[in-house]
Amino acid sequence: MTEYLKSAARSVQARKRIGDYIEITPLIASREIGAETGSDLYFKAEHLQKTGSFKFRGAMSKITALPEDQGVITASSGNHGIASAQAAALLNRPMTVYLGVGVSKAKLAKIRSYGIEVVLSGEDSGQAEVHAQEAAVKRGLTYVSPYNDEQIIAGQGTIGLELLEQAPRIDNVFIAMGGGGLISGIGSVLKSFSPQTKVYGVAAEASCTLAVSMQEGRVVETEHLPTLADGVAGGMDDDSITLPLAIQVVDEVVTCSEDEIASALAQLAIKEHHLVEGAAGLALAGYLKVAEDCKGQVNVVLLCGGNFEFSTVLNVINSAENA
Repeated sequence: MTEYLKSAARSVQARKRIGDYIEITPLIASREIGAETGSDLYFKAEHLQKTGSFKFRGAMSKITALPEDQGVITASSGNHGIASAQAAALLNRPMTVYLGVGVSKAKLAKIRSYGIEVVLSGEDSGQAEVHAQEAAVKRGLTYVSPYNDEQIIAGQGTIGLELLEQAPRIDNVFIAMGGGGLISGIGSVLKSFSPQTKVYGVAAEASCTLAVSMQEGRVVETEHLPTLADGVAGGMDDDSITLPLAIQVVDEVVTCSEDEIASALAQLAIKEHHLVEGAAGLALAGYLKVAEDCKGQVNVVLLCGGNFEFSTVLNVINSAENA
């Protein structure tokens, strides 16, 4: 069986396990941008998901697939760490989150608020991840990857199942690409049940490891520069299972500059009244870059999260209004 079919099947099973815990997020029609670009444009509002990000789906999928007494461990100060902490708290499962010692006080307090074990170890998130993986082996815990895991991918794929129920027809879907768990999960579902839907992967020029790796057919390390779409920044594991899946299910990759991401982020706030994080703005930036090719079609832009630094988004909006 083709790997993406297997992944889609896992998403169907994951939905049965996590349906009582997750939000069915709305598919919201565009207020202005769709009319301006001549298409039926919709936004899948994952920024309204619990913990403010799609990551909650994957975390719930992974933890509910494990025995109830199996302890889990992860490393992330961002959406994945917050989602995993809340999932473990809701399920009353033992969870440890490793964080770099430089983690912001706000993020540290947020993760600790769920009552799970927090370990500060390593100078940054990369070192914290290495230490967490070492601790998993020593303590007999299951390490939960943010993206490189079948059940994490299956959880993210439940978004695709919802989309198929919410829209009778989808011609194109635009998804920001980071480690590949999100686009692999959704893409597997869409290619299994709606093969005519075109899947666009949107990469940030400043950090585009998955995009380059898809071109090369193997994991390639790339330079990582600061980006507004920090939720998709960073490298990939050499053995990442998302790469072969992404190669199978992504039809086209669009790469966007920081200016394009900033413009899209501002338009989402000003024209659509959606305050979202940079990675969500990246997905819209991808649509806007190829909007001429998508005229008269049904297009969905995935707003993957809403956990942002207020000052950053405010500066982007002010800059756009004063331009």
